[in-house]
Amino acid sequence: MSDREPPRRRVPGPAKPARSGGAQRRPAPAARPAGRPARSRPMPPAKIRLGSPRPRLRMVSLALTLVLIAFVVRLLQVQAVDASTYAAKAEKNRYVGYTLAAVRGGITDRNGVALATSVDAYDITADPTLFSREQLKIDDGPEQAAALLAPILGQEPEAIVKKLRPANKNLRYTLLASRQTPQVWKQIKDLKSALATKAERDKSTANVLAGVLSVASSKRVYPNGDLAAGILGWVNADGKGGGGIEQQLNKQLSGKDGEIRYAQSGGRQVPTAGSTETPAVPGSDVELTIDRDIQWAAQNAITEQVEESKADRGYVIVQDARTGEILAMANSPGFDPNDLSAASGENMGNAAVQDAYEPGSTAKVMSMAAVLEEGVATPGTHVVVPNRLHRGDRLFKDDIDHATWFLTLNGVLAKSSNIGTILATGQLGRTQPQANKVLYDYLRRFGIGSYSGLGFPGETRGILAAPGKWSTSQQYTIPFGQGLSLNAMQAASVYSTIANGGVRVEPTLVRGTQGPDGQFTDAPAPKKTRVIGAKTAKMLAQMLESVVDDKEGTGTKARIPGYRVAGKTGTANRVDPATGKYRGYTSSFAGFAPADKPRVTVYCAIQNATAGNYFGGQICGPIYKKVMEFALKTLQIPPTGAKAAKLPVAYKP
Repeated sequence: MSDREPPRRRVPGPAKPARSGGAQRRPAPAARPAGRPARSRPMPPAKIRLGSPRPRLRMVSLALTLVLIAFVVRLLQVQAVDASTYAAKAEKNRYVGYTLAAVRGGITDRNGVALATSVDAYDITADPTLFSREQLKIDDGPEQAAALLAPILGQEPEAIVKKLRPANKNLRYTLLASRQTPQVWKQIKDLKSALATKAERDKSTANVLAGVLSVASSKRVYPNGDLAAGILGWVNADGKGGGGIEQQLNKQLSGKDGEIRYAQSGGRQVPTAGSTETPAVPGSDVELTIDRDIQWAAQNAITEQVEESKADRGYVIVQDARTGEILAMANSPGFDPNDLSAASGENMGNAAVQDAYEPGSTAKVMSMAAVLEEGVATPGTHVVVPNRLHRGDRLFKDDIDHATWFLTLNGVLAKSSNIGTILATGQLGRTQPQANKVLYDYLRRFGIGSYSGLGFPGETRGILAAPGKWSTSQQYTIPFGQGLSLNAMQAASVYSTIANGGVRVEPTLVRGTQGPDGQFTDAPAPKKTRVIGAKTAKMLAQMLESVVDDKEGTGTKARIPGYRVAGKTGTANRVDPATGKYRGYTSSFAGFAPADKPRVTVYCAIQNATAGNYFGGQICGPIYKKVMEFALKTLQIPPTGAKAAKLPVAYKP
């Protein structure tokens, strides 16, 4: 035996109490039997101990917390602090607004016949953002759309491309064409539908017209073409009056535009998103004083004569002598407001009130009015008229050479003697300057040198210098209508004043307006001014009858069977607007009927007749007759049946 001590036997200790919760400790292994050697136990392999995960979790948690805080702060900023700003931006991008054009009021003649009206039309618009590559998945969307739209809209493709690809990438609205007919919009709609169907069938095809839209509008139409175009004017591309009554009364005719806003997606309205609309207020209708039929007769007559005489232009005015209402105001050449592209700029105005010219002998009636009203002569006063008359540094003559005439004052007017008129007006004052002052005052009373009262766009008031500025020549030429200027409306108003017993009534073109509520409002009453006495006016009417009735009168071509006609011819040297020098003639005729109970005044003038006769009585007398006859029949004015007073024209010395 070895001297080593035998191993001690391990004696188990007392058992430990059980753990709380009922868990029992694993029992100790059973004791090895005595005398059995102990078995050596292998050592377990070494293990690497990992660090605690808690710090990493804390870092991740902190990072997530910061991110969440950032999101919460941003959310609060968007939904609370800047909510209104972002809502406005969203609304701007989502909602689109369009102007609802007010229907323009119509224009009618005195009998309610339409002269200018508005019909349904469409403004063709587009949303440029819907033509981008992001929307269509192609690069040439605007070019493809322009190629399709150009022939329909009558525009160049390049012009359309420029609108569909604007410099401002965020632009949501552009106007491609305004006031297109329903037929044009139908063509575009049909084309859009065809492209949409093809795009659904062929996924690689884009509907390049999806962004083309329309807005209901109206288009101005003139049913009678060029009839009364000088009076009516036209409407420009912006829908505003560009001339005539359309411009003068644009505010009343235009009404007030409305507006509509709605949500859209892909160029289409979202029905469930709601919309806001401010209705448009239609414009007022305007009723003119003119009679369409009389206007037609006047325009036909002057157009034919201007063409026959190869003249620059001509005008005819028909006026109610009692009320001042204009029944017709015709110009030739004119224009068609339905097609301004074919109109000449110089013919697009109203020459009857815009042209200023020297009237010639039709102005002698004002000189005679002054002489009679001042009491320096009567229709029977004798006037010796030589073939030539020296005044100042000039030698004056009549339109024809003649032996010495022995005329009455009535004969001076009937034969339209320049010399006789100079001699008669020379009696208005003790000196020539005094006589000039008296004559000037009468010319002003008749409205010369002042606006007529129409308030028409572009109207001229003519030229009448103060008597102290009259040249030596003007002192003697103004009495017979040279050296002053007026327009056709002013000339017609002179004769209406005489026809109305010496009271001048400002001319009017508008009878009244009818608002959207259907209520008719009369135009303001025209201003009335006593110019000469009723007795003087009656004497002048009788003298003017001699111009037409007497076999030696200059206005015999203006006679109307059955009616007493008063009138006066005029043939004046014409100032060429281009050169400022005299070239050609202004031919005219003015008068009224019935002479003893005047109702209608007609004035005609033709500028620079270059073919045939140029005397006023020869080319304007027939126009006066034609238009006056038509007006008397249209207005159902019968002859008075009274015989004309035959005033003496000459006397025997």
